[in-house]
Amino acid sequence: MNPLKPVKKLRLDLDRESLIIDVRRQLDMPSRRLFGQRILTLGGLAMMTGCTLVDDKSVDNFLTRVSRMNDTVQGWLFDPNRLAPTYTEAQITRPFPFNAFYDVDQAPEVNGDSFRLKVSGLVQNKSVWTLSDLYALPKAEQITRHICVEGWSAIGRWGGTPFSEFLKRVGADTSAKYIGFKCADDYYESIDMPTALHPQTLLTFTYDGQRLPAKYGYPMKLRMPTKLGYKNPKHIMEIFVTNEFPGGYWVDQGYNWFGGS
Repeated sequence: MNPLKPVKKLRLDLDRESLIIDVRRQLDMPSRRLFGQRILTLGGLAMMTGCTLVDDKSVDNFLTRVSRMNDTVQGWLFDPNRLAPTYTEAQITRPFPFNAFYDVDQAPEVNGDSFRLKVSGLVQNKSVWTLSDLYALPKAEQITRHICVEGWSAIGRWGGTPFSEFLKRVGADTSAKYIGFKCADDYYESIDMPTALHPQTLLTFTYDGQRLPAKYGYPMKLRMPTKLGYKNPKHIMEIFVTNEFPGGYWVDQGYNWFGGS
């Protein structure tokens, strides 16, 4: 999910509200209650983050620290072996929604014949990959739910290769902290290594049995049913492994980085 760009002041107000809602929702789950019920008050959160809420700057600092705390909590609680629900073909949402920070007719058209995927960072094999190389990788498919931070969801059928298999082929250092992505539409994103190795994390090349359309991310999209939609990058052109925090397009504008669904 890549939300449309609203007016800056309105977006900041909405980000503040959505971050507070997100933290309350995450910490209100039974497994989070070890932190105590009082943590769900703004006063409790302010105390834990060491912030005082007296002006716009202090509110921004507070929300940034809450978001980072939320990232840490979600990272602790993420189960690399727990699978997201799967569905039947009859349950697929048709048509599957288009969502980006631009209109559908502005989706990038990547030339598949000349496409070369760049791999960099903490990997042993930094060779570029053609689509033919990628299509020859072991196959996997899933019908899973895409959950958008805006409040809607849709079920889709995605085909490709387990991302863990790709990382194995390039000799990625799986003790590294992050995987980063650069995309043809200037989007960029990063994820944690446990999510990258999750069995349902797919490097996808098809949608509903057909070559991935441009509007859904051709030539490839990372599909993670354990993450919110904006964490699933489309039109991927480069993948890199790193221990330095890479951020993300919306994350750098205030969205939660871990983005668990």
